[in-house]
Amino acid sequence: MITTCKNILVLAPHTDDGDLGLGGTISRLIEEGKKVTYVAFSTAQQSVPEGFPKDILKTEVKQATQTLGIVPENLIIYNYEVRKLGYARQEILEELIRLKKASDFDLVFIPSLHDIHQDHTTIAQEGLRAFKNTNILGYELIWNNLTFNTQCFVRLEERHIDTKVESLKAYKSQGARDYLSKDFIYSLARARGVQAGCTYAEAFEVVRLFL
Repeated sequence: MITTCKNILVLAPHTDDGDLGLGGTISRLIEEGKKVTYVAFSTAQQSVPEGFPKDILKTEVKQATQTLGIVPENLIIYNYEVRKLGYARQEILEELIRLKKASDFDLVFIPSLHDIHQDHTTIAQEGLRAFKNTNILGYELIWNNLTFNTQCFVRLEERHIDTKVESLKAYKSQGARDYLSKDFIYSLARARGVQAGCTYAEAFEVVRLFL
């Protein structure tokens, strides 16, 4: 199904969520000539560590998505306040509906519906609400997932994981978080690969599927 989709939308509550959840898949999709639009809803200015410009994550997500192959005009950055996306739920829904009307997306990636982070929950729920008649897959951020259904796998090559790792290096403001490490990225990709009968993979929940 993924190989037949041509116009893909990635919804990332925070700038790095899409890279973390499906960076390898984005790399493969772009390699195959698909159009990928990446939407980040918060640049988390309130959480930026001291010593960095408040808008550093805006700069970092531009570099990270370009590394994945996303062209600048297909990157959309909003500036909703981190951990308070739920307070702007209706405004976010209206923005998503505008995006839907502006482009005929045939596949949308959202955070897992089992993700317990308040911002991730908001984007997952409003993404489902706005794109309920579109194919939707939920991506995993395992440190936030209460549970995760590995119902769909995208087989990847080592070069796709390498590109994902390189893209995540852009987020220097996020420090040495475990989930940004090369070892973690490769370990999870190998684990999902074992499940999928290949060397590397990323896993997704099937939220909506139209055949």
